[in-house]
Amino acid sequence: MSYWFLDPMLKALFPLALSTTVKGLSSVFSTPTLIMGSNVFPEGPVLGPSVVDIWGARCEKKKAFIVTDEAAERFAKIAAKTLEGGGFATEIWNKALPEAPMSNVKEGGDAMTAFAPDLIVAVGGGSVMDGAKAAWIHYERPDIEYLGAISPLETLGLRKKAIFAAVPTTSGTGSECTGVSVLTDEEVHRKIPLANADLLPDFAVLDPAFTVTMPPKLTVGTGLDALSHAVDTVAIVSSNEITDALALASIEMIFKYLPRAYVEGHDREARFRMHVAASTAGIAFGANSTALTHSFGHSLGGLFKIHHGLACGVFIPYNFQFYAKTSDKFLNIARALRVEGETKEETLNNLVDAMRSFFKKLDVPLTLKDMGIPKDEFEEKMDQLVLYAHEDISTFFSPRPITKAQCEQVFRCAYDGKDIDF
Repeated sequence: MSYWFLDPMLKALFPLALSTTVKGLSSVFSTPTLIMGSNVFPEGPVLGPSVVDIWGARCEKKKAFIVTDEAAERFAKIAAKTLEGGGFATEIWNKALPEAPMSNVKEGGDAMTAFAPDLIVAVGGGSVMDGAKAAWIHYERPDIEYLGAISPLETLGLRKKAIFAAVPTTSGTGSECTGVSVLTDEEVHRKIPLANADLLPDFAVLDPAFTVTMPPKLTVGTGLDALSHAVDTVAIVSSNEITDALALASIEMIFKYLPRAYVEGHDREARFRMHVAASTAGIAFGANSTALTHSFGHSLGGLFKIHHGLACGVFIPYNFQFYAKTSDKFLNIARALRVEGETKEETLNNLVDAMRSFFKKLDVPLTLKDMGIPKDEFEEKMDQLVLYAHEDISTFFSPRPITKAQCEQVFRCAYDGKDIDF
């Protein structure tokens, strides 16, 4: 299969394009319009323009196609009611599937084409938002047959038919604030990341009421995804003062509010702050990239069907240790979390201990073995694990280059819970 991220030219170009020298010549920092609060979908009059007024000003036909899944459909109906009150015709498509399979997003694109909206609203978790973005491509660009080959350098020319709004019902992926969509190629059980500036939503709507019913395990899994985004954003070479500030603020919020949201799901303050933390981390990594947490997480999650956030999050302590051989940017994270040490080595050890203690508060497994992955199956799939991790585009943004042999070592250390000492 011809995936864009296997193109040797792009592999060589991307790290260069995000280098400090090149980005210093000219760079763009883009975000969607964020609409946040507990009354973003009001049932009555509001002070100032409502979300419907804002969207309606951009939509001549006022036809809204709402992408969701069965779990989030009740929230999609709230959005639809508000839109209908503002004169929009709506259609709810509730067939989005977990991990956004390519065949499923094609089905969504066909449904969009039949309805012909000028507003697409994704209401759901990361899979719903990612799938809706990909379906949007099918709607706007039916000439593109295979999404996995779309280059990040290609101008897609979206928005000729519709604008895009994202309404997350989980706090983790940050998809509402990025031009990224992660799909699944069902034939090979592989995660396929799409990255294109045209996929950045026009609007991100953060309503904490849409997250209070998340079960504890999902709360933690999505929270660890946001944490993975933030720590990798700080670690990579292409970070800057703006992305560092956003990512470090996100890390602080996650450490403070994720345990509260995990223990008491109806804690509205904790839910809102986690929503903000996830979007903040999304903006930060959307301007740069993720790195090895996501390379390993994509590989592990795709092959063993482990929740994306958990699959990425478990590698955070190991990646701290791997990066530290060539970079001391972990010290920025340590300072944000008030972790100290007499030496850099001691600070690193204390930071890893702090992260593992944080995971224990959330009942998160610290090793792949503790995730219930059988040893024989782990060994059987080792070659695929290594190949998929090494080829993942996020690997090319690692602050420390990694070989296939080192990828295997990281997987083995993470399986048994051994420190990275190479």
